Parts: sequence; structure tokens; C-alpha cells
Amino acid sequence: MKKIIFFALVFIAVFSQEVQSQTKKWTIEECVNYALEKNISIKQSQLDSQLATIDKNEAIGNFLPTINADGSHSWNIGLNQNITTGLLENQTTQFTSLGLTAGVDIYKGLQNQNRLRRSNLGMLAAQYNLSKMKDDVSLNVANAFLQILFAKENIKVQNQQLENSEGQLRRTEELVNAGSVPRGDLLDIKATVASNKQRVIAAENTFLISKLSLAQLLQLDDFKNFEIADSDYPVSESPTMILSPETIFQKAKESRVEVKIARTNLELAERDLKIAKGAFQPSLQGFYRFNTRIGYADRITGFEPDIANPTSVIGFVEGSNVNVLQPNRSLVLGKPLPFFDQFSENKGHNFGFQLNVPILNGFSVKNSVARSKVSLERSKLALSQSELDLERNVYTAFTDAKGALNSYESAVSALEARQESFNYAKERYAVGLMNVFDLDQAQTLFSNAQSEVIRTKYDYIFKVKVLEFYFGIPIIQKQ
Repeated sequence: MKKIIFFALVFIAVFSQEVQSQTKKWTIEECVNYALEKNISIKQSQLDSQLATIDKNEAIGNFLPTINADGSHSWNIGLNQNITTGLLENQTTQFTSLGLTAGVDIYKGLQNQNRLRRSNLGMLAAQYNLSKMKDDVSLNVANAFLQILFAKENIKVQNQQLENSEGQLRRTEELVNAGSVPRGDLLDIKATVASNKQRVIAAENTFLISKLSLAQLLQLDDFKNFEIADSDYPVSESPTMILSPETIFQKAKESRVEVKIARTNLELAERDLKIAKGAFQPSLQGFYRFNTRIGYADRITGFEPDIANPTSVIGFVEGSNVNVLQPNRSLVLGKPLPFFDQFSENKGHNFGFQLNVPILNGFSVKNSVARSKVSLERSKLALSQSELDLERNVYTAFTDAKGALNSYESAVSALEARQESFNYAKERYAVGLMNVFDLDQAQTLFSNAQSEVIRTKYDYIFKVKVLEFYFGIPIIQKQ
């Protein structure tokens, strides 16, 4: 039985290691590409692009003629004129009417042409907005990825600090047992170990939260099994930092979509103003109407002599008083003509032109033009503001990158000094020339210096990415 349990435990351990080794580890390129495919905000921007395409199809449709068919069938019940005899009778009659109407705009103040040009601008603006959304998501994913790397390395630093403290605890216990150091030093070391364990837990929690943030950007549900590939990003000065901020700004002004969006919105506002002004002009439409009618009443098919009253007096001959007789005839009624025969015989056509000249329309056109002018001024201000914002962002990114590099170099120098100080403190403590409190302080400062190097390293890497991004270098280099 014990052997069975032993082999089962071995199998579970091996299986767990295999599953763990098979867990996919995401690179930063895979994370960014996956986010660009799955992110909800990007999908919404893609839907906006589809709407812009629909708007263009609608603008093209304004140039095409409108064609509409209509039909009706009616019943007339009560006192109606008999269309066959011309007499008023209480009867029920039925009629079917069919029609086809076509119309086309010949001139409409160039509104259709301006709407088509506006729809093209709308598609361009939607593409720019989609591009900006992809850039924002790429930056957010890259930042979240680097935060995970920082958290992972920080866990290593804190675990190393804990191992040093636990090793120091064992040595102190030996010294206390030997009577070389007071028991109070042992209590201080135990407190330091407990504090280091708390730091390890805090670092692990930070790592977990960082994974959750990136998993949410990627729309992943199982973030606990989400792992990223360990990547080594060397710290080196980017060629972009050699350039002046003015040069980077001029390049960004030409390539960044923020300014392109503002310029396109300005062109859209100018086109809207032309569309609004077009309503002041007359419009000319051509029209054509085809209609026919089908009746279901009996029709006159002929006449026959009236046997009961063969003649009737319609007058007399002057002088002889001889009656003038007229033969009486009765109507012969037959069924209505076939449907398609009536359709052909009763058809009619109507066509022509219609001119509409706006004279007074409650100031609706005037107010529409005024609103368009206000929107145009807003777009001009928005363009100026976007250029100012871009300039500020470029200078800020340049300054941040320079500052981050200096902070990293200072942190490296501080770490070297703290390393030597900690080594010297351990040597002094070993020979009894330093108390445990001072040793703990040296160790804490050394650990903080290690964490600061990691933090400034990834802070610099991200800020350089932002600066290169404004210069037109993509977040992820395509292979």
C-alpha cells in the first residue's frame, strides 16, 4: 500500500511539472498582437470604421434615382355612380390601382457632392481613430508587461534578502548559544526575518496584481495560469535621445495620428458648412409617374331591341304631326375585361421637372449654417490645442527619458556602494565590531538599493519606448 501511495505521489509530481512546463509563456510581441486582436476598445473602433463605410455607401446612393412602386385595392359601398350606366345606385364596387414613381436630383446645391466628400473624410477619421486606439493599447500592454518583469525581479530580490536574514538568524543563534552576543540580538534578527517575509508577500501580491492587469488588457479569464517569458532588456541610451526635442516634435507633428485626427475633423467641419450653405440654393428634380387602374364592375358589351317597348316617340314632323319614332334598345352587360387587358388599356404616364426655391423656412437653414460655423471654429481651436498637447507630450517624454536614465545610473552607483557597505557590515558583525541593529540597517539599505535599480531600469525602458513612439518607431518591431 505504501508503495502504491509513493508511486502515485511521484506520478502527480511529474504530471504537475509537465503541465507547468507546457504552460504558454507570452512574449511582449505576442501580448501586444493578441491585445490588438481581442481588445474591446479596438473592436469598438473597428465598428466605427464599418459605420463610416456605410455612410459612404449612403452618400453614393444619393446620386442614384429613387424608384418606388405602390398599389391599392379599395371597396366603395353605398350610393355610388355606376360607371357603366352613369346612374346613382346602391352598390359595392372594387378598384385596383398600381403605380410606379421615379425621381432623380438634378441639382441640389452641390449637397450630394459635398456629402460624398465628407463621407470619404469620415472614413479617414475612423481609420485614424482606430490607429490611435491601437497605439494606446500597445503602450498600455507594454507598460503592464514591464511591470510584471519588475515585480518578478523584485520577488527575487526580496527572497534573497529573506535568505540572507535567515542565514544571519542561524549564525546569531550559534553566537547566542556560545555566549558571544546577547540574546537581544537574536530577537532583533527574528523581527527582521518576519519583516522580510512580509516584504516577500507584498512583492508576490504586486506580481499577482500586475498579471491581472495585463490579463484584463488581453481579455484573458484565467490570469492565474498566465505567464510571461523572461526577457532581458539591456539598458542603453536610445538613438532618439541624441536628437533634440524640436526634431522629435516636428517628426511627431507629421506622423502622429492625434494631429491627423484634428486636421481631418477640421476638414469635416468645413465640408459640413458647405453642405449647410447648399440648402440656400434652389433644387431641381426630375420625376416620372406610371399608373393604371383595374375595375371589377360589369361593362357594356352591346345593345339588343327592347321587345316589350320596341319604339319611343322622340318628336313629330312639323305640319303633319307625324310622330318621329326611335327604336328602343337595352344594354347588354358582360363581365369586366381581364386583369392584364385593363392594366394595358388604362395605363398612363406623367413626367416632368420640379423646381424648389427656398424663400422662408423658419430660419432653419440660416441656423444650420450658423451652427456649422461654430463647429468649424471649434475644430480650428481643437487643431491648435492638439499641436500644443503634442509638443508638451514630446518635451515631457524627452525630459522623462533623460531623467529616468540619470535615475538608473544613480541607482546603479548607489547599489555598488550599498553592496560594499553591506559586505563590510557583515565582516564587522562577524568579529563583534557591529551590533545586529546596524547590520540590519545596512542589509535593508542594500535591499532597497537593489529594488531601486530594478524599478528605475524598467521605468527608463518604458519611457524610452514612449519617446521612440512619438518619433514614429513602433512599440513592437516587426520581424
